[in-house]
Amino acid sequence: MSGLDISHFTDAQRRQLEISLPSAMELVQLGLGTMVDIRQGFEIEMKGAIPGTVHIPLFEVKKLLGDRLTDNEQEVLDTGTPSDIDIKGLITTINRLHHARDHLLLLTCNSGRRSLYAADLLRSLGYPKALSVAGGFQAWKKLQIPA
Repeated sequence: MSGLDISHFTDAQRRQLEISLPSAMELVQLGLGTMVDIRQGFEIEMKGAIPGTVHIPLFEVKKLLGDRLTDNEQEVLDTGTPSDIDIKGLITTINRLHHARDHLLLLTCNSGRRSLYAADLLRSLGYPKALSVAGGFQAWKKLQIPA
């Protein structure tokens, strides 16, 4: 969905940045991590959300941080209604989860591509406990047992 280029990540970097969905879910159950959904609001409305996740839209975060959005990212951002997140709210939320609660930030998107980028971004900003949940929301949907 986005123009994020994650091809530069080596296998070793991916292993450092990614966690499996079952492991992430176990960490949440143990109270050691929080799932953070980085999809845009309209994606969550259309496809659904993993229960108990915190929503922080990645493309709005990139824009708040002064990063240039690709044309595809801007198009995705323009498709939905902007959230009310501002830089203070972003930092407060991340710090509350990461530092105050000493939680791992378990980032999810639709497929694990954007969350890999986001985990790397957060680590570069000084949040070493950021991990991408491999497979993202699609992996979670596959684990759900039909009623």
